[in-house]
Amino acid sequence: MPREEVILYDKIKNVRQTPLEEFYTSGHRTCQGCESAMVMRGFAKAAGPRTIAMGSTGCMYVANTSYMTTPWVIPWMHTQLGSGGSAAVGAAAGLRALMRKGKIPAEKINVISFCGDLGGADMGLSAISAALQTDYDLLIVLYDNESAANTDIQATGMTPYGAQTTFTPPGKKHRIMQRRWKKNVAGMLAVGHPTCRYVATACATFPPLDYLNKVRKALSIGGPTFIHTFDPCPKGWDYHPRYSHELGELGIKSGIFPLYEVIDGQVFYTYDARKERIPVREYLIRQGRFAHLLEEDIEYIQKMVDEMWEEWDIPGVVPVRGFLKVAEKQPAGIAD
Repeated sequence: MPREEVILYDKIKNVRQTPLEEFYTSGHRTCQGCESAMVMRGFAKAAGPRTIAMGSTGCMYVANTSYMTTPWVIPWMHTQLGSGGSAAVGAAAGLRALMRKGKIPAEKINVISFCGDLGGADMGLSAISAALQTDYDLLIVLYDNESAANTDIQATGMTPYGAQTTFTPPGKKHRIMQRRWKKNVAGMLAVGHPTCRYVATACATFPPLDYLNKVRKALSIGGPTFIHTFDPCPKGWDYHPRYSHELGELGIKSGIFPLYEVIDGQVFYTYDARKERIPVREYLIRQGRFAHLLEEDIEYIQKMVDEMWEEWDIPGVVPVRGFLKVAEKQPAGIAD
């Protein structure tokens, strides 16, 4: 049953209220226009200094661990590709034990584990599932650039239909090699883990402050929580790095990537694409990975997106009627 208590968290109402302190700063070697770097910077800024971050192998591990340098001001550690959830549980359990034994003060210390497509949606999915069934305070962030970007843009379970990757190159015999529809990780975890109080999707730069506030809300709710971010990637998506934020906005406004929160079994849209959507064409034609698509391919993708928003019980979450219900308004909260 949904809980009725108020969710208390320090909401950032405008840009001027954004914390000035930076806990993910210079020293990384991400590509120009990397939205995943904004995801790292955002959760560190929103969580604050009493935070432990850990990341599984992926492009954000390699870019953040150049020899003798690191962008992390907060404590950070690397974990193996499939163990993002396990590392989060281990860190949270260790902190709980140390506090219980009186070896460190009993205080709020955030545990945030981040993972990419393979580490979160594919190889590491079972470890995340196990983490969401515990009672430890932790947040897992899946940064989704829709490919295995660290190893030269291979297809993953997050790669969208029709996209060109090194595993799915278009050819004369088969124009479209990527025929799978993108895996619905956040929806799958929300439906399959009813004791997990908070699951959300987000984009680092659109709508403004949405991602930062979702991180704060997840940490305030407590227990195991999960956020899936939508990260345009200039290298993998083939566009000029200056347009990363525009691609993120177009993906959301076209309905390709739904933005929502699932709080205690209730769904709240933070951008409601049921009401108005731009054509998916405006999103697809801006990326070289879709340059081989014909008009019929774009029409098919548009049809699939429209069906998701018009026919599914809860778009982007569950295509059949289940225990999740769309709520009319957000739970009350405080802003200071």
